[in-house]
Amino acid sequence: MKLYNTLSKRVEEFIPNEEGKVKMYTCGPTVYNYAHIGNLRTYIFEDVLQKGLEYLGYDVKRVMNITDVGHLTSDADTGNDKMLEGAKREGKDVMEIANFYTEEFLDDMRSLNIKVPEIIVKATDCIPTYIEMIQKMIDEGYAYLSNGNVYFDISKAKDYYKLSGKNPDDLKIGVRDSVEEDVAKRNPADFVLWFTVSKFENQILKWDSPWGVGYPGWHIECSGISYKTLGEYLDIHCGGVDNIFPHHSNEIAQSEAFLGHKWCNYWCHGAHLNDKSGKMSKSSGEFLRLALLEEKGYSPLDYRYFCLNSHYRNSLVFSYESLDIAKKALAKLRNKVMALDSSMDVEEEKMRPYIKKFKESFENDINTSMMITVLYDVLKAEDINDTTKLAIVKDFDKVLSLDLCAVQEKEINDSFEEEILAKIEERKQAKADKDFKKADTIRDELLSKGVRLIDSREGTTYELI
Repeated sequence: MKLYNTLSKRVEEFIPNEEGKVKMYTCGPTVYNYAHIGNLRTYIFEDVLQKGLEYLGYDVKRVMNITDVGHLTSDADTGNDKMLEGAKREGKDVMEIANFYTEEFLDDMRSLNIKVPEIIVKATDCIPTYIEMIQKMIDEGYAYLSNGNVYFDISKAKDYYKLSGKNPDDLKIGVRDSVEEDVAKRNPADFVLWFTVSKFENQILKWDSPWGVGYPGWHIECSGISYKTLGEYLDIHCGGVDNIFPHHSNEIAQSEAFLGHKWCNYWCHGAHLNDKSGKMSKSSGEFLRLALLEEKGYSPLDYRYFCLNSHYRNSLVFSYESLDIAKKALAKLRNKVMALDSSMDVEEEKMRPYIKKFKESFENDINTSMMITVLYDVLKAEDINDTTKLAIVKDFDKVLSLDLCAVQEKEINDSFEEEILAKIEERKQAKADKDFKKADTIRDELLSKGVRLIDSREGTTYELI
């Protein structure tokens, strides 16, 4: 297994700390708003990584955080807590906002067939761990108290800029946002571990600490959650490329200061999803949520397929035209699977070369487009029977998670017809209501599942294709 490691800037052989076991941490959402599809692209790549490692036989223990406090509106340790901003926007309290958007996020994950991590931890559940870590860093000279806040001293960190590759001479403040320098810091790039001063009169969530009533900084939360759930050594840490600096750079600095040794061996980052105007975000242009794609007639798995056809480290440009292509391709792929005859004997010996190629494609730094190419090779192969092809497709879909055999399985269970008839009735009502867009969406949805509707004077029937 080979992975591109942001820390070394090269593709490396993956060797976990403990043979056969992988400890994996993935940065979760700040639950102040819905996730947009750019956020979700990162979770799709992390999902394939986890499932692919499990497919290879690794026992993967994956942890993800839910940030419900401490993530400010600027990466420069200034501004309001994003959770507080969300609460103001909607006239609710912070915990209502956190709980609502956490469930919305998890629903999006399930819709995309993303495996929910084994361990999900809210930032607010680990306050004692953060305090323990911060106190030790103060005691050992890595952190200091100034003007009411506790800061990490980056001059004490080893190779602070190694992950990001940034030149400190080019960073006047050491953060991405343009801000005034905090005069309480010893170094401009020092970052806050614990706040008691930060527009504090507006902060809702506060805890007692040795340094005063306050709340943790964003960066210490991921380090604390990882330490509490996965211990002192981490195999893989994932996130989007925008997390590399300052967030992940700060995680490394504080974790290794606290632990006294190297913390994480492999750092894997997914590239941005862009639209025609640039990086997709919640604050620019149309807020592209998964629900909006569904309203426009796309399945969440159309979007997953769209993402899988591009390498996770390559920037991907989103357009509805590109998503249309992905939707049609996935529908054709399912139709090919639907047409396979499942009544023959499985030829297990003939499965092995294709499974080997599929594994090798994954092992080549998660080459999902090549994994899909191997899938097409299986369907085109003339030397294996249909039932063997179907067995291979089911095997590959453990990682791809595109529900490629959903139509086959529904047909076998005799429940698919009930779903089709219900959709036909729903479409009939939509046409009666002159909601022709909805009627067309239902027709296209069934077609993507291998069902063609046939309208006549007597009514609507269907055929499987």
